[in-house]
Amino acid sequence: MSIYMIGMIRIISVIILNSVILGSAVRWYKKRLLFQYNSFLNKADEILNGKQIDLIYDESLDSAISERLNRIVEISRMQKEAAEQERDLIKSLLSNISHQIRNPLANITLYAGLLKEELEESSSFRLADKIEKNAEKLEFFMKELLKSSYAEQEMISVNPKIIELEETIKKSCQLVELDAMKKNIHISLECSNHKIFADPKWTEEAFANIIQNAVKYSQNSKEIIIKSILYESFVCVRIIDHGIGIPEQEQGKVFQRFYRGTNVTDKQGFGIGLYLAREVLRKQQGYMKIKSNLNKGTTVDVFLSRRDF
Repeated sequence: MSIYMIGMIRIISVIILNSVILGSAVRWYKKRLLFQYNSFLNKADEILNGKQIDLIYDESLDSAISERLNRIVEISRMQKEAAEQERDLIKSLLSNISHQIRNPLANITLYAGLLKEELEESSSFRLADKIEKNAEKLEFFMKELLKSSYAEQEMISVNPKIIELEETIKKSCQLVELDAMKKNIHISLECSNHKIFADPKWTEEAFANIIQNAVKYSQNSKEIIIKSILYESFVCVRIIDHGIGIPEQEQGKVFQRFYRGTNVTDKQGFGIGLYLAREVLRKQQGYMKIKSNLNKGTTVDVFLSRRDF
């Protein structure tokens, strides 16, 4: 074999050897890069689950990334806590303002009514009547403003527990009792004392909004029926009125915030009550359905869980 051939074989062997080494290096680098990517994705998943990452204090890139991700988690946690504190502060402030305003308004309405009884038919009677009506309007707007603030500031923070359904419904009925009396509307309560998994105050507010709608959109001297139906996992509270009803094409929109039906433009309201009620239920594993016939009435089914999920 000639020296030329031997030289060529050596060169080819060196090229093949280098190719094998290079290929091995490339495969090792790809595996290492894939490992780092998977490690980063696992760390990202831990962050999304609200966990902090265990740190290894060295000079590696992995350690630097982990340290910065932990800082992001800590900053996010601090911002969340600050937002929750601010939300609770605003909620407390709104509730306090509402409470402070409600008592004087109730007194104004009461005294105006008593004054009307004393004055009978006279110019002073008409003035007292105007005072009473304006006080009622002011109370209505105050309540709607409070509901709007809860919805806008995402203040619905439920803490569900096992409570008695009948007691919650009774408290909700008491909140709308005065409005029902003014229209001579009888609320028939046929609820059994089932246990439900719900936040007491927010669930009371949700039911009050639904019953308030039933009173508002019913004619004088009508009846509202509230009954409970027991299922395996849920308790259904059925609220039936015989009011003006909802047009069929609009029934899917009534839970939207600020939506009002075309047949209720002559009634006071901002379209917040049903939206707020649905949000309260959604946050505690419940839901609601609505069926209605125009000029024949509306049935709202509220489903509440019977147990802690």
